Amino acid sequence: MNPVQPSVHHPVQEVEVAVIGCGPVGALTANLLGARGVTTLVVERSVAPHGQPRAFSCDDEALRIYQQAGLLDELRDDMIAPPLVEYVNRAGRVFARMALSETDFGYGHAPLRFFDQPRLERTLRAGLGRFGHVQLSLGTELVGLTQDDDGVTVQLSDVATQRRWTVRARYVLGCDGARSATRSAVRIPLAGASYAEPWLAVSGDVPPDAVRVKDTRFVCDWQRPAFVSPGAADSYRLEFMLRPGETEAEMQQPDIIAALVSPYVDPARFGVTRAVVYSFHHLIAQRWRQGRVFLLGDAAHQMPPFMGQGLCSGLRDAANLSWKLALVLSGAADAAVLETYETERRPHTTEMARTSVRLGHVFLARNRSAAWLRDTVLRALQTIPRVRRFVERFEFKPVPAYRRGLMAGGRRDGVVGTMFPQPRIVMPGSTGVRLLDEALGDGFAVLGPAAAGSAFGSQWQGLPVRFVAVHPCGTPVADLPVPARAGRPERVDVVDVDGVLGGWLRRHRADLVVLRPDRFVFALTAAVALEQTGRDLSATLGVSSGGPGRPLPHGPGVAAAPGRRM
Repeated sequence: MNPVQPSVHHPVQEVEVAVIGCGPVGALTANLLGARGVTTLVVERSVAPHGQPRAFSCDDEALRIYQQAGLLDELRDDMIAPPLVEYVNRAGRVFARMALSETDFGYGHAPLRFFDQPRLERTLRAGLGRFGHVQLSLGTELVGLTQDDDGVTVQLSDVATQRRWTVRARYVLGCDGARSATRSAVRIPLAGASYAEPWLAVSGDVPPDAVRVKDTRFVCDWQRPAFVSPGAADSYRLEFMLRPGETEAEMQQPDIIAALVSPYVDPARFGVTRAVVYSFHHLIAQRWRQGRVFLLGDAAHQMPPFMGQGLCSGLRDAANLSWKLALVLSGAADAAVLETYETERRPHTTEMARTSVRLGHVFLARNRSAAWLRDTVLRALQTIPRVRRFVERFEFKPVPAYRRGLMAGGRRDGVVGTMFPQPRIVMPGSTGVRLLDEALGDGFAVLGPAAAGSAFGSQWQGLPVRFVAVHPCGTPVADLPVPARAGRPERVDVVDVDGVLGGWLRRHRADLVVLRPDRFVFALTAAVALEQTGRDLSATLGVSSGGPGRPLPHGPGVAAAPGRRM
């Protein structure tokens, strides 16, 4: 990562992508682009990572995205996985629970983890240092942009000195939050609702022996709903709804905070790091693209916090758009594939936001009768095993799937358009058991039995595709061929440790599965039809079969960006 310092005589800089905003979504986007060799400039108004713990949780899909960025180990080391989430009434009686320690959606990670945002941001920004073709400009703000057929002219200003300079980018990504300057610059309005109920969010540090409630809880008190939970690195997070007539200044007083937190932590040993009053929103931008400018994260959508999916949705945006941009910029795909970003992401984001609102209705019963009815009904329903499983195993969370978009046939069909599982594997040249994504590479992957590899032919040449040959459980890894380092498509052999991959293919009556770079299923195919599937993929990407499209570099350690036409 090369820092950029603005200058009065700063020449017009040319980059492939300008990312506006270096919060978690912007920093993650820049890491994903950097890993794919895209020359990127990241612009951030602040001069240091945000010092306040705002975002708090992420899910297994988010961890899988961090894994794609090559930062999983560093980030996961600073996180904790809560084993249980309880819904309790005003008297503390449990009427519903989610058994997270017993829940596995198959994507390789725990379904929920808590983190400390300042640590997360530091790690994400440090990750940019791996790439000489990624630059971070701190203390810099977007003040204007204009577009033409070939790119975007971005006007930037030094926050401290007000000196201005110009950057020329092929594409601009607005990752600059709810008050997005990027969204304002392209005049995209928001639509939706803001909720009048203000909340007090309190974060702090507390030693383990001063914690009085050790599990994550939604306290469904009809007089004052609350959320409380231990966090990462001996932190604790509490949120309380304000009652009518309570003011922000009043609720931030130390004695009020101490009284509120006392049932959950020892207030004398709780060091408050943040106490703010906020209101939540359910807002979605009217469109997520204007020409060569795209919106991601809170710039595109904001949702209630009850599912903890605000940040996760922004990370999904980054995972969806970054590989498509890299393909287009490398010449391996037509720019038309970028239209699938909003086509795919908007319906899933809308569904996640609606689920958050519905969960909030359960949480926020505001009178005694409604709360009693809720508690009684939910306790009764959970005597039914299937209903209890639906709640305890978090099955009401929308599955990662796209209705329409970049997939065979253009729309979801069975498992086509859904996220592929990530089971355990072993592979040559790697010690111990690994997760599947480590074998897939940064492009498309065709996964199936080793014998099906002979079906690869000329129709796959020029496409960014790797063949992953699956060997059954028990195959000695010493018997597997070492991956070739020359030629395309690449081939990697893996052992299916738990039989998940073989079982998945049999269950869906397929010889092979074609996976997108973001681990969603592009197509199922028979070995005899693999050549036609290759032609279908070429047509979907808008390139000729066997054409000159340049494959993506693989792995997050790409040291320098390949030369590309600006």
